[in-house]
Amino acid sequence: MHYRRFGRLGWDVSEVGCGMWGMVAWSGADDTRASDALDEAVRLGCNFFDTAWAYAAGRSERLLGRLVRRHPGKQLYTASKIPPKNEQWPARPGVPLDDVFPPDHIRAYAEKTLENLGLPRVDLLQFHVWDDAWARDDRWQRAMDDLKRERLIGGVGVSVNRWEPTNVVETLRTGLVDAVQVIYNVFDQAPEDELFPLCAELDVAVIARVPFDEGSLTGTLTKESRWPEGDWRNLYFVPENLHPTVDRVEALRPLVPKGMTMPEMALRFILSEPRVATIIPGMSNPRHVRANIAASDGRGLPNGVRDALRSHRWDRTPTAWSH
Repeated sequence: MHYRRFGRLGWDVSEVGCGMWGMVAWSGADDTRASDALDEAVRLGCNFFDTAWAYAAGRSERLLGRLVRRHPGKQLYTASKIPPKNEQWPARPGVPLDDVFPPDHIRAYAEKTLENLGLPRVDLLQFHVWDDAWARDDRWQRAMDDLKRERLIGGVGVSVNRWEPTNVVETLRTGLVDAVQVIYNVFDQAPEDELFPLCAELDVAVIARVPFDEGSLTGTLTKESRWPEGDWRNLYFVPENLHPTVDRVEALRPLVPKGMTMPEMALRFILSEPRVATIIPGMSNPRHVRANIAASDGRGLPNGVRDALRSHRWDRTPTAWSH
């Protein structure tokens, strides 16, 4: 495993971290299997774990807390997220901060996260949705600063809405945010335009999420793919999204280098971007853990492959099914 500096917080984090949503929210979720995957990730050098209260109402946070307690001698970095009070993903333009992150809500969910983790602090506490119109509102600023001063959190983060990588720029300029989490992958390259340069300028850590485009970049989806009832992917991969996505994935197949899988190529594309501190793919079983972490070997992509992948950039705008 290779490690990178996590912005101005100065942590040495594994460049392949672990996103914990799928461990509890997707079909087939199983706590025993998830715990096995988490332990395997630690064994292989992963030390950054991203969860949220909204991932099954704290269940994922509890899994993470148990992991940390099972490995008392390891430096494991914990990251979680405050859910929006109005339970709307993503944040809607024009909605006031009072409806989404009032100070008492921030405090209450910070305390719930700590209770679920069973730890004295969470290293990174993030807002799970965001609207840059709230940037200069000092109420969220004071609430998070209080949590930092009380040593209940180590840093402040923002998870940016899907396909809105610039909807945080003014907030970053306040100097109060230590990390930004954004969708970045072979298709979603827009963060490179404005967000990444600003993060580099301000020394804000970048967490790249959804490296496989919710699973499409594993190369396993077809236009007939369906999931069990209640699985979120049925809402995201509606026909108007699934069909063009599969076509675009098929166009990538000739670019996969010999001896490499498509998901490995997808991870290496992101790892070749030095402004990313860590990637958080979902790793719901030990096999996925081993495959994902194997990409962290410092080799990157063969000459020309990353340049070829740039032509597959797919700029999209939020729509009803993209929450």
